[in-house]
Amino acid sequence: MLKTKVDVDQAAVILKLLGDRTRLTMVKLLENHDCCVCEFVEIFDMSQPSVSQHLKKLKQVGIVKEKRKGSWVFYSLNKESEFTIFIERLLDEIPNQDDKLEALEKNGKRITCC
Repeated sequence: MLKTKVDVDQAAVILKLLGDRTRLTMVKLLENHDCCVCEFVEIFDMSQPSVSQHLKKLKQVGIVKEKRKGSWVFYSLNKESEFTIFIERLLDEIPNQDDKLEALEKNGKRITCC
């Protein structure tokens, strides 16, 4: 069962994680799309290890989950997290970020690793 309330300590941890622009944008993109690390590397113009560190932090608290497809790992928002309702309420206030994925697709770089 999903919690409708998050205690202050839990909220502080989540808000600190999402206080980073990159992680917040990642979570917003993952709200409606599964993404591969390689896509985030392109979107944020960051190294793969840097992107993986951001995703690791989000995964450790259960905000995102991963799914392996062959040698590739795809990330999605964890809709079963105890923080789902809290995070969804925050994401409702953030502008859509789909233009970043659309630009990747337009440049032929959407899911280039698969």
